[in-house]
Amino acid sequence: EVQMMESGGGSVQAGGSLRLSCTASSYTENTGCMGWFRQAPGKEREVVSTFWLSTSWTYYADSVKGRFAVSRDNAKNTLYLQMNSLKPEDTATYYCALDPTVGGCSRVPGPYPYWGQGTQVTVSS
Repeated sequence: EVQMMESGGGSVQAGGSLRLSCTASSYTENTGCMGWFRQAPGKEREVVSTFWLSTSWTYYADSVKGRFAVSRDNAKNTLYLQMNSLKPEDTATYYCALDPTVGGCSRVPGPYPYWGQGTQVTVSS
């Protein structure tokens, strides 16, 4: 059973930076897709970024494009989300997810069978 674990959340002021980490235990394949999603109180879970493991092709939501960047350390089996120029509207619980099937990266949560517990990001103005 794959277990996902996020870390790196916290509280920052607007304009600050945070880096989230996501490790998928026991999953060392180079297929499938990893995604970063976030959910603010009272809102639906939304995609932040997706990362196609075989090609490193990356998608960013318009709301974070140019401010967030995804990278992967294969040796550590870890995916990172570098978040810069944070805004109060970025405040949410951030989740990483894994879809090990081959076929592309979904931008909706449904197809991802494996999820982390979430890490809170709070940005104050």
